[in-house]
Amino acid sequence: MTQGEEKIMNKAFCEKLSHLSIEGTAEEIVHRFIEHLKFDLGKDEFSATPYDCYVSFASAVKDILMDRWLITQPQEYALQRKRVYYLSLEYLIGRSLGNAILNLDIQKQSIKALTENGFDLSLLSELEWDAGLGNGGLGRLAACFLDSMATLKIPAYGYGIRYEYGIFFQHIINGEQVETPDNWLRYGSVWEIARPARLFPVYFGGIVKEEILEDGSKKMRWIPEETVMAMAYDYLVPGFQNNYVNTLRLWSAKSTREFNLAYFNEGDYMQAVADKNHSEMIAKVLYPNDNKMQGKELRFRQEYFFVSATLQDILRRFLKKESDLRKLPEKAAIQLNDTHPAIAVAELMRILVDERNLPWEIAWEITQQCMAFTNHTILPEALEKWQVLLFEKLLPRHLQIIYEINERFLSSIRITGLYDDDFISRVSLIEEEPVKSIRMANLAIVGSHSVNGVSELHTDILKHLIFKDFYALWKDKFNSKTNGITPRRWLMLCNPLLSELITQAIGSAWKTDLKELAKLNKYKNDSTFLEDLGEVKRQNKLEFCKYYEDLHKRKLNPESIFDFQAKRIHEYKRQHLNALGIIHLINQIRDGKTPYPQSFFFAGKAAPGYFIAKLIIRFICALSDYIEKDKELSRYLSVIFLPNYRVTLAERIMPPAEISRQISLAGTEASGTGNMKFALNGALTIGTLDGANIEIREAVGEENFFLFGMTAAEVKNLKESGYHPYEMMRQNEDIKRIFDFIESDILNPLNPGLFTPLTDLLLYQGDKYCLIADLPDFIRVNAEAVKVYQDKQQWNRMSLANIANMGKFSSDETIKGYAKDIWGV
Repeated sequence: MTQGEEKIMNKAFCEKLSHLSIEGTAEEIVHRFIEHLKFDLGKDEFSATPYDCYVSFASAVKDILMDRWLITQPQEYALQRKRVYYLSLEYLIGRSLGNAILNLDIQKQSIKALTENGFDLSLLSELEWDAGLGNGGLGRLAACFLDSMATLKIPAYGYGIRYEYGIFFQHIINGEQVETPDNWLRYGSVWEIARPARLFPVYFGGIVKEEILEDGSKKMRWIPEETVMAMAYDYLVPGFQNNYVNTLRLWSAKSTREFNLAYFNEGDYMQAVADKNHSEMIAKVLYPNDNKMQGKELRFRQEYFFVSATLQDILRRFLKKESDLRKLPEKAAIQLNDTHPAIAVAELMRILVDERNLPWEIAWEITQQCMAFTNHTILPEALEKWQVLLFEKLLPRHLQIIYEINERFLSSIRITGLYDDDFISRVSLIEEEPVKSIRMANLAIVGSHSVNGVSELHTDILKHLIFKDFYALWKDKFNSKTNGITPRRWLMLCNPLLSELITQAIGSAWKTDLKELAKLNKYKNDSTFLEDLGEVKRQNKLEFCKYYEDLHKRKLNPESIFDFQAKRIHEYKRQHLNALGIIHLINQIRDGKTPYPQSFFFAGKAAPGYFIAKLIIRFICALSDYIEKDKELSRYLSVIFLPNYRVTLAERIMPPAEISRQISLAGTEASGTGNMKFALNGALTIGTLDGANIEIREAVGEENFFLFGMTAAEVKNLKESGYHPYEMMRQNEDIKRIFDFIESDILNPLNPGLFTPLTDLLLYQGDKYCLIADLPDFIRVNAEAVKVYQDKQQWNRMSLANIANMGKFSSDETIKGYAKDIWGV
């Protein structure tokens, strides 16, 4: 509450306000449901639509959530504990209704309130649109982390951007990905709270002037050319059944230049709103296509926009109680989720030095102590670099600060006499060739007190390959924090049948301590329990079949093996390797063999400008169409591409999945969390020794994991010694037949040569991700998995081993590690 707001409330009013609370009984829920329907929406029994009923019921649940939030936040202000500020360009939070009901512990009350009044909770829940705030694993991890921080009662704020259109809605039309806007906010969102009082200016462009102060010292003054206002919208994040609620604060861009009446009156209607549209474009779309300079500039503006607003908000909160900025690290832990918010290092320095007049050395110490950096990639091309020209145009003062940071950093290395010019060039924040650019990962590393990878293998690669020079400088700065998933959404919420079976067997402590699942190991030879586990999987498969058939009017075979590869479409994730394996099965059927029925499900989006990824989708869809139209093949095989992969669809596919494909080339995936979700729900993994697969295999037992492919070291050796995929293909009859099949154009008779760019990449352009090298072993492991599947008791025993040994992969455990080793909370 601002001072102005306090003045308009007398003591009696404040007392009434503080005593108003909600217990969350069924009667209260019904009462508030009706109130929202009648007084907020102005609807009665004649005019209310199903969506109106969803909005009103969700508003009733949000009332309870808000009540708990209004208890949590004053308590934290009074305690003045150190807060965690999690900066992420993505938050893939999915739907909020079911999660709120679960975490508030009002499931029984909600069902009672609805059923007694003729409503179905599951039907109302289906009316909620997934929040379009993320794309893939990065955003889902951030959402899981927020859930765990609230569950562990760690005071925290998530910060990001309130994207109006998300990334895009994926349609599959004639076998191709077609993108349309994901207009998830078309009707607004019940779950957000607009905070117009939290409005901060964010500046771009202009010039920097040097001023001489009275004492003769110099001061730099940034005179920006453009101002965009950042307005806060809050989402409430409940912990699991602990009455503790944190905040996700998202920034929306508002123009300082509204409708230009002069242009309008002259008939120039487009120009009348041009300035406003230009400013507000910042928060329109997640990850604009950066194949063109306009897209690059917009993404750059997005990153600075949310970082600037966030740091202003953090300092506003800090300065309400403190005046000495040197105490900021005692009250604020700022976690940079990948390189997108790395500009925070330069922005905090600018605020401390230029606006708060702190000496550089003190400002730098504060910045380093506050900042911590999580790297999420292994691919060098994915490490962000921004051209100096962009900095000069949009953030001229930050460019000066980065140059100063770099000069001081490199001087401190040179003075030791231990490092040559090549080393100094590699660690520099500035890349001179081919285009002079700022290395954002280097900025984040230099400006942070902690740098962590997200799996043991990933961290090892960072230390000894990607960031080996920085590791040579600061061994203590690097650490590993293996990613995790929240068991609330990814088991309790999405798989109630399995959750109930587990709770009946070992009690409910596993819900907040996933390591308790280890108690399930005692049932590994209990035939009755294993049969019950198999029955849960069968029921989940039948439910998914009904869902899919209702939606797509296509029948599935519930007796087939349900095999899933669900993740962003990218060459290194090797969805096309999976497709090559399916073609091998087609060839076997043509040879007269009768394989066990298998249903292969694919899901994932390709970046709009990523030609090969979109071609991989066309390849998979062509396979699907070819098999479906062939009576002989369709008896044994199905290939299904599930469009518009998102959190809600992920919740649907985890329970029925029997095989989880985690087949990226060893040494390319940082961690992955889909592998954890599938395993927690009892799917067996066919995977490489990559990312978190390694740790999952160690945890569940190598006998309960279908391993194939080269190790990261073997990949390195193969490429160094000379990799010749075309020759490998010619020497292996199975692989040769696979490529003969593709090149026959049988999948694409109306478009000859459609998939030539794909086969050329693999056979003649180096096969960067070693599909040909791993393909023979991939074929072997597929056959092995199918053989084991036919022994249902053995399969269920292996499935149980996966479920029972996933305790270390709870995001609660990951967050405990961050809290202890990095944040100091």
